[in-house]
Amino acid sequence: MQMTGAQALVKSLEHGGVEVIFGLPGGAILPVYDPIIDSSIRHVLVRHEQGAGHMAEGYAHVTGRPGVAMVTSGPGATNIVTPLADAYMDSIPLVCITGQVSSSAIGTDAFQEADITGITMGVTKHNWLITDANEIPRVIAEAFHVATTGRPGPVLVDVPKDVANATMEWYWPEEVDLPGYRPAAAPDPAAVEAAAELISSASRPVIYAGGGILKSRATEALLELAELTSTPVVTTLMARGAFPDSHPLCLGMPGMHGSYGAVTAMQQADLLVALGSRFDDRVTGNLAAFAPGAKVVHVDIDAAEIGKVRRPDVGIVADCRLAIEALSGSLRARGDLRTSRLAPWLEQVARWKEELPYTYDRGAADGTSPATTDRRLPGRPPLLKPQFVLETLRDATPPDTVLVSGVGQHQMWASQFWRFERPYSWVNSGGLGTMGFSVPAAIGAKVGRPEATVWAVDGDGCFQMTAQELVTASVERIPVKIAILNNGYLGMVRQWQHMFYEERYSEVYLSPDLPDYVGWAEAMGCVGMRVETAEEVLPAIEKANQVDDRPVVIDFRTDAMEQVFPMVPAGASNDDIVVHPSQTAALEKARSRS
Repeated sequence: MQMTGAQALVKSLEHGGVEVIFGLPGGAILPVYDPIIDSSIRHVLVRHEQGAGHMAEGYAHVTGRPGVAMVTSGPGATNIVTPLADAYMDSIPLVCITGQVSSSAIGTDAFQEADITGITMGVTKHNWLITDANEIPRVIAEAFHVATTGRPGPVLVDVPKDVANATMEWYWPEEVDLPGYRPAAAPDPAAVEAAAELISSASRPVIYAGGGILKSRATEALLELAELTSTPVVTTLMARGAFPDSHPLCLGMPGMHGSYGAVTAMQQADLLVALGSRFDDRVTGNLAAFAPGAKVVHVDIDAAEIGKVRRPDVGIVADCRLAIEALSGSLRARGDLRTSRLAPWLEQVARWKEELPYTYDRGAADGTSPATTDRRLPGRPPLLKPQFVLETLRDATPPDTVLVSGVGQHQMWASQFWRFERPYSWVNSGGLGTMGFSVPAAIGAKVGRPEATVWAVDGDGCFQMTAQELVTASVERIPVKIAILNNGYLGMVRQWQHMFYEERYSEVYLSPDLPDYVGWAEAMGCVGMRVETAEEVLPAIEKANQVDDRPVVIDFRTDAMEQVFPMVPAGASNDDIVVHPSQTAALEKARSRS
């Protein structure tokens, strides 16, 4: 069957199981947009190419299927570099298709030309510049294979305009053959036995669960291993929901703003079982002082991660789920696991959890509401505590709610004060820390999980970067809900300036009143609300939950003085963790017993 390269591209996407594309047309990609009219694939027209990439990421986060974005050449392509870098850091399967100037014009500085394959070489698993229309089905099949196998990640396919217009004979490859690309899958039995031996003999073990647990669909296997061995579990920022927060063995999030229990348990452990985690600097703090007495079992599908930061005693290059299942099988075969030896350790970590939980100043000596503070502006009611807003939102939303966050203080409070009981219910930018992520990512998540309630928690700084995508959500009838924790500042930067720069607040003030978020939301076709008192918080959330035909934006006026605790200062040891001022006595007591 004869067809154009553009038709073959769209047909190839259909064969790849693509249901939705997030994109924005332009001259170089225009030939591909024509056959989309006749395709079964839904296209979501974004207002900025960065939004297309983040929407595709949000879709991939909650579905496990690759997100697809399509943009034009030059600035269209460069605008999607940030989502590609974001997906690369967080191992998100993403297929990006870019238009390119005609082959004969490449290298001549033609209108809207950019060497996008060169630009994105460092932030994609692989990329292709197609030079022949006959290559299109094969390359698209390869692109999806690379994006979704091994360690997932983004790929890019660059399609010159003349290639899209050329004719070819349709075919679909029966298999993908990529010499040199052989992702690991099954674990080495000898390494599994060595790891099982370390687990069997450990007295203070901790399972350090990372995002690889979710990527490999290993949540059930993780639960089984933890219960089998009575081992406490920490879940990184990218792994929230991989292990239920309500489980007695769950210690929560480790790292710079992690729980005291999680951070201290890792520091005092004699064995870390790292599963799909990469010893990120935000988790380790000062690497030389990180978990000094711990042996390490490190499981990761990416061989490059083994020994990259911390040299393991046992390294296992394998799919996380397969490795965990093999570990559980080996441990069972050993018979008596003698988990009674862990009783003192489990009692200790339980005390840390109980005595030093996440907290904030819930009351005030002057009698103001526990949910507010009297650091008010003239003529204004007391400012809301952002943690209270999150707790109220958490308790007022359905159990299957998907929570999306931007980057900064609100991201940390969301991870701390939400209760994650289900996998694939948390979407955020971890490794790259991309401001502007949450609004488009929430839209993509809602497209991927239309039956779920999707709330995005955003800061006023993040919101202003990509809020225009709410126009997309309104036009497409994608009813996401946005909670802006509006403190009038770049909050996390301000916190660092407060703590480490002698309160010299350089270029962080944004103003709580400009823009008018309610007016802006309404101009974009959303329901807009402003909440200034504790009494208004729950009714506003309940009203938002009832809106199902358009997006909702709530401007919560929150206190800029609130800071995220606990905190490990950058470059410091995790032993130097700073807790909330109200917990100083409890911290000293805990340290005296350790």
